[in-house]
Amino acid sequence: MQADRRAAGSEMTVDGFYALAEASPDRTALVDAAGRSTTRGELLDAMNRIARGIRELGVGTGETVAVVLSNRREFVEVYGAAIQSGLYFVALNWHLKAQEIGDILHDSAAKLLVTEAAYAGIARAAAEHAGIAEGMRFAVDPSPGFAPLAALISGQSSAAPPIRSAGQIIFFTSGTTGRPKGVRKSFPGGPSQELRLTSGIGPIHRGAAAATAQGTDMVYLSSGPLYHALPLAGVLNALDRGGMVVMMDKWTPEGFLRLTEQHKVTHASLVPTMFHRLLALPEAVRATADVSSLRFVNHAGAPCPIDVKRRMIEWFGPIITEAYSSTEGAGTTVSSEEWLRKPGTVGRPSPGVEIKIYDDEGNECPPGVPGLVYMTPSLWDFEYLHDADKTQRARRGAMFTVGDIGYLDEDGYLFLCDRQADTIVSGGVNIYPAEIEATLAAHPAVRDVAVVGVPNEEWGEEVKAVVELHPDISPDVELAAELIDHCRNALAHFKCPRSVDFAPSLDRDPNGKLRRHVIRSRYWPDPSRRI
Repeated sequence: MQADRRAAGSEMTVDGFYALAEASPDRTALVDAAGRSTTRGELLDAMNRIARGIRELGVGTGETVAVVLSNRREFVEVYGAAIQSGLYFVALNWHLKAQEIGDILHDSAAKLLVTEAAYAGIARAAAEHAGIAEGMRFAVDPSPGFAPLAALISGQSSAAPPIRSAGQIIFFTSGTTGRPKGVRKSFPGGPSQELRLTSGIGPIHRGAAAATAQGTDMVYLSSGPLYHALPLAGVLNALDRGGMVVMMDKWTPEGFLRLTEQHKVTHASLVPTMFHRLLALPEAVRATADVSSLRFVNHAGAPCPIDVKRRMIEWFGPIITEAYSSTEGAGTTVSSEEWLRKPGTVGRPSPGVEIKIYDDEGNECPPGVPGLVYMTPSLWDFEYLHDADKTQRARRGAMFTVGDIGYLDEDGYLFLCDRQADTIVSGGVNIYPAEIEATLAAHPAVRDVAVVGVPNEEWGEEVKAVVELHPDISPDVELAAELIDHCRNALAHFKCPRSVDFAPSLDRDPNGKLRRHVIRSRYWPDPSRRI
């Protein structure tokens, strides 16, 4: 079988996962959320067979394959098939409604869709909405309206596909408006470029091959849904480094600690909401949890309150690294040691990235002065699908912005204030919700919090806090006043909430990002007043 896999494309230079699968096919590559163990050889065989099946159906270079799948091995298999076939790969958020998924399938011009029984109903309706032909719809388990994925690969060779070129991922991000926008990155070398697999299965990672030899004992715990960039990047990086991937489906703090101990997990990616949940566990549970195997924990996706991060470093040790990035490109990184010297920073630019801060008039801001954060693309250029104007508006020469407000200090460390669209403008003064949220999150009664601007006839907007309390605490007028006073003791009064609402839970996506636009819309009867 190993020789069969090498038969086609053997003249290519390969590295990362591809080389590892050839060299040691019997090593375990991943254990998915269902507990199924898959070897490197089995994973590569499936990728090659699916790639050949897709080509046989007439899906050509530069076209799009989409999945609506949970954290299971077939997700990685279809991804690996697309990424070595010069295709775009789109992973759909299965929390979306059928029409929302259908709109994304339509926008990305998806030709083929793979799903599973749990999502077959919405996936079928979405495929019909997007016009995906019945013969191009597949499911990994029996699902009405879908052919079995096994039929796609039946009789296909496990050798590398004869036409092999580098593909790319299209991520859809909700941004601040709520309507998903596609971020399509350019192909490495162009869609017709013959694939040199020197960067392994994850072309979004540069230099993965150089670290391969160091990662043979790496065990990566994938905590978030793979349709998000951070969890998927972690999985691909681990496979390229020779590590084993353990997948979670529905994250719980107890499950995270159990799997960390069971599999001797060394690497993980989390979001601040997960930090909150871990720290909310009883002290006895945290004290007895064995996290000694952890060597590297990355967090991203949302602002992390200073107190929360400090407590996580005290618990896990100085192994926590923060990454500030976006769907559009990489930004900064910061180690625990750096962060402890400069609490609140998101770090210095990642390799290949330059960061500048500009004010509203287009002038570069000096250190310490907030403005719009611009970055240079680190690997490839990108465009917003079907929105040339938006693509152009995000540019300043070779740099781009995603609308974040921040400043650089004298040492070049970036500090974020907020997103431009989330900034509250009250009486002509800019107020940044993230700063207020971090203050409120430190109150012992607060489990989660969102700060938004709400209508005020005199000032235009005023500050409101929407608070989720810990389960054993009851909301009342006195507690609302206490939370406002808590802010007033730490912040300038003009920044502090004028009112507090309590909610049983806040709107966050599965990767921990606050759906602020959903919360804000409850307070703006006329959405046109609040851009």
